[in-house]
Amino acid sequence: MSTDAFVGLGSNLEDPTGQLARAVTELASLPDTLLVAQSPFYASRPVGPQDQPDFVNGAAWLKTSLSAHILLDHLQNIEHQHGRQRIRHWGPRTLDLDLLLFGQNLIDDARLTVPHKELPNRDFALQPLLDLNPDLTLPDGRPLAELRRQCPDNSLRKLPPIDRSPFDSR
Repeated sequence: MSTDAFVGLGSNLEDPTGQLARAVTELASLPDTLLVAQSPFYASRPVGPQDQPDFVNGAAWLKTSLSAHILLDHLQNIEHQHGRQRIRHWGPRTLDLDLLLFGQNLIDDARLTVPHKELPNRDFALQPLLDLNPDLTLPDGRPLAELRRQCPDNSLRKLPPIDRSPFDSR
């Protein structure tokens, strides 16, 4: 049985759009997982410390037979392969992959909280999700479109599509 999983992507170091594009390719190659779609990328101010570059964010829609925790292991492995270092809370990063939604499941344990607890406050996560599916709701029934209308503004700017050759290794 497969589950619709929505992954938020973010980067503000070392070619952020390239980091996200490579991450989407890596998500598409996960076992027992199909990449349904990817959102456009957006730029926005950082949340937290402002002494860092703006972020580039997006989202990927996956259909997966993996459990949420096994998917999380894969996401963290991809982050690690991109040189992710957890030095400062809400600090700069090469790649951040967050499991935002996992079907209509509620998960709250020591390793994982789904839906992501900050989702209602993050326009840079909500808008890419709505680009993928404008009818998405939280497990409690709240429409993401309504959350987006109430969400604080983080200077979200849609970026033009990137054009990368399939042979481009950057």
